[in-house]
Amino acid sequence: MIRNQPLGGNQMPRFGGNASMMRLPVHDTAEGLDACFIGVPLDIGTSNRSGTRQGPRQIRAESCMLRPYNMATGAAPFDSLQVADVGDVALNTFDLKKSVALIEDAFDSVLKTGAVPLALGGDHTLTYPILRAIAKKHGPVALIHVDAHADVNDEMFGEKIAHGTPFRRSLEDGCLAADKVFQIGLRGTGYSPDDFNWSRRQGFTVIPAEDCWHTSLVPLMETIRQKIGDHPTYVSFDIDSLDPAFAPGTGTVEIGGLTIWQALEIIRGCRGLNVVGADLVEVSPPYDPSGNTALVGANLLYELLCVLPGVRYTDS
Repeated sequence: MIRNQPLGGNQMPRFGGNASMMRLPVHDTAEGLDACFIGVPLDIGTSNRSGTRQGPRQIRAESCMLRPYNMATGAAPFDSLQVADVGDVALNTFDLKKSVALIEDAFDSVLKTGAVPLALGGDHTLTYPILRAIAKKHGPVALIHVDAHADVNDEMFGEKIAHGTPFRRSLEDGCLAADKVFQIGLRGTGYSPDDFNWSRRQGFTVIPAEDCWHTSLVPLMETIRQKIGDHPTYVSFDIDSLDPAFAPGTGTVEIGGLTIWQALEIIRGCRGLNVVGADLVEVSPPYDPSGNTALVGANLLYELLCVLPGVRYTDS
């Protein structure tokens, strides 16, 4: 079987070629794919700085330097899986609720093909409709949620759906296995202790950023893998989980965050889990003049691809 490969830098200069994720072929649908990158250019669910609608395009642009083999882990995803970029969800720019329905429908279509979706965000609202689609196929899933914020508000400005509410709505809709939800990197100021304690009362495991300072997260991920086992797992990675020294281009910045190497430990620590989908959200290019935040996002999406079931490793 001939599998898609990223367009190499010796075939076409890095600044040329397809404006797709890793300069992969672009497919109209996910038919015949094992995994796909899909953009969700949403920012009408944001509460502070907008701009994440431009996130998928900029992540794709900054992904042009990525090569097919993971030299650190030995992962060879493109030798193992058929992967392509399937473009963006066509949203309704003026209606968040309609956009949420459109996202769910788009991911329903992807999941019916058997492909594992890797979403390029877009604000964190998008995780709610994706989880609704995922749960239809897999039932309530385990969740590894990496973020500065718990995103379990009951409402924002009177609205039940926004980028600060997806995990409360997802739990209410039966999309999450509460005892297998892990929220990593939470920090910052809040309105009340309930901002994080609501999660704990539901059975979520909360790992504040302060508990991650000055330490490797490899042991944490070993514990998480043991607790999740072979349960279907979704990974949601908000770029604001990282300290703004590493990822300033986002809408709701909080100091004291995770490092890039801790992000790599978290994602690489998902190897062996039954990952059925993932997203990378809240990259806001207007606040990312160097492109470094989108570059980090592109690399983390590649790392998420590398831990999907079925990926072969050259060291095994």
